[in-house]
Amino acid sequence: MNEEDLVKRSAEEREKIFRRYEQGREGAEIDPWEDPGFEVYHATDRYGFIHDKRLPSKVDPQEAKKLQIEVERQKKWLKMLKNWESTAVKEKLHSRVYKGIPSSLRTEVWCKLLQIEKVKKENEGKYVEMMKLARKYSTDARQIDSDVNRQFREHLHYRERYSIKQQSLFNVLTAYAMYNSEVGYCQGMSGLAGVLLMYMNEEDAFWAVHVLLTNPKYAMHGLYKEGFPKLTRFLAHHDRILTKLLSKVKKHFDRNGLDAILYSLKWFFVCFIERVPFSLCLRIWDIYLLDGERVITAMAYTILKLHKRQLLKLNDMDSIVNYIQVKLYKDFVYDEDSVIRHLEASMEELRRHKLDLPGPPSKEELPSRPFGHFEPPTFEQLVGIRKEKFSDKELAANEIVALASEAAKEAASEKDSHLSVGLTGSKFSFDPSTDDASSLLEYDNTGSRRSLADTSVTSTADLSVFSAVTRSHALDNSIDTHSNVSDNSVGGASSVGSGLGVARGTSGQSTPRATPRHPSPDVLRIYVPYSPLDTPIASPHNGEVVRVPGGFPETNKIRIRVDNDELATPLVEHGQIKSFRVESQIDLK
Repeated sequence: MNEEDLVKRSAEEREKIFRRYEQGREGAEIDPWEDPGFEVYHATDRYGFIHDKRLPSKVDPQEAKKLQIEVERQKKWLKMLKNWESTAVKEKLHSRVYKGIPSSLRTEVWCKLLQIEKVKKENEGKYVEMMKLARKYSTDARQIDSDVNRQFREHLHYRERYSIKQQSLFNVLTAYAMYNSEVGYCQGMSGLAGVLLMYMNEEDAFWAVHVLLTNPKYAMHGLYKEGFPKLTRFLAHHDRILTKLLSKVKKHFDRNGLDAILYSLKWFFVCFIERVPFSLCLRIWDIYLLDGERVITAMAYTILKLHKRQLLKLNDMDSIVNYIQVKLYKDFVYDEDSVIRHLEASMEELRRHKLDLPGPPSKEELPSRPFGHFEPPTFEQLVGIRKEKFSDKELAANEIVALASEAAKEAASEKDSHLSVGLTGSKFSFDPSTDDASSLLEYDNTGSRRSLADTSVTSTADLSVFSAVTRSHALDNSIDTHSNVSDNSVGGASSVGSGLGVARGTSGQSTPRATPRHPSPDVLRIYVPYSPLDTPIASPHNGEVVRVPGGFPETNKIRIRVDNDELATPLVEHGQIKSFRVESQIDLK
């Protein structure tokens, strides 16, 4: 195909995606796995999340008391909202936010904390303008469409394909990618926008994302910008805090080859979404919107401090990462009020030690391009052709990740060799392990790169793998971070010889590749993905297959081990959740 045909095909694909969201569910062609059924009235919590088991029919006394307290606080908050600018309100605001914003008033309070009305008035009509530009020129529509399809699918607002909130999420993300061209679209932003849309309308959520990225109090722009300068700075600061205040934990992590990058990325990138229970996550967000980024460093310290004893009992990297990423998400052990009291104490402790913030941001972290200034995309961007060379910042970011992960890789190599030997007689083997850094690096022989550090150019940093539950090798596993490239995109396929490409799926979690080994004609290494919860967000596909050596050949037999953390791997069949478990050999003859 010539250039004109490629551009035309890209435009047709983009228009098709936008039209589906514009039409909504009416007449939409939706696969059963995209729109599974739920027992809505029996398994929905007060925050809108649907669970795979029935909730108690009666509210327990502790929960009832908590709701009653919230009702009483609501009256005080209503008075505060009427006199928001008064001195008396400003004096009481801190203590009342730390006690918790009533859920029914969170919309109004968040908008006031972020000064949304002021920002909207200063940029009247800009959101609609960006939406129109996105429909005509967006190079991120395909990736955003894929991510919207898997974001918060266990929530009432997002459970139906092309629902109103899915439409809003798609609009916000495509429009903001046009408005902030320096960052474009990064998958972590789908989590931010998704939470904001639970409490805001579409345009308010758009400007809330912008405030979070650009206001110096939050400054998330530096997290997603090329080279990830803020992430590097905050990870180094987190290590300094542990060295000074949690030295035993730091030494324990070091002995097990565990670097902070392997467990903390979702803490920094998306403010603890899917790393702590959602009710606690909202409380953290309340305080974050009030006090800014110092809350993130303090909460990261608080999590490890509260669970210090349990972490010191865990003697391998897998179990430590699994505990931090999965077990605490399902059950944080401590009640929310207790956690917030510890968080407040941690903030004061860090302030005394002058460790509450890692210092001022570097120049590289700050926005350098005007917002809302449109420049037509290049031909390569329009049709999704990967660039062939990396910038110095991208190379530096990958080098930092490589150094931080090297210890973990070395510590895991011996364990993996034992795993391979232990599966003698098995035709197939796999490594069911992923972590918060498993997607950061990828190189191939052609000079093209797939890396989280490529986000600002390709407009996606796939954070979905961060939702997975155990460790994998940070250097060997990867995900495709290029928003415009998938199975059928021009220039998107990896060469067969490189063996490094991982196709983007439509799952709730991207599938990391198994660790590459020496080629063997008979044995394949496969990965079986699953979700931390038994919900239909789990991937319907297996990951890329990589050959590895195995035991003696047994033709036409396969053995699969599913390490499911005490939960059955979810399977959606005819719109309902089923349990799936394979524990014995399967004869494929």
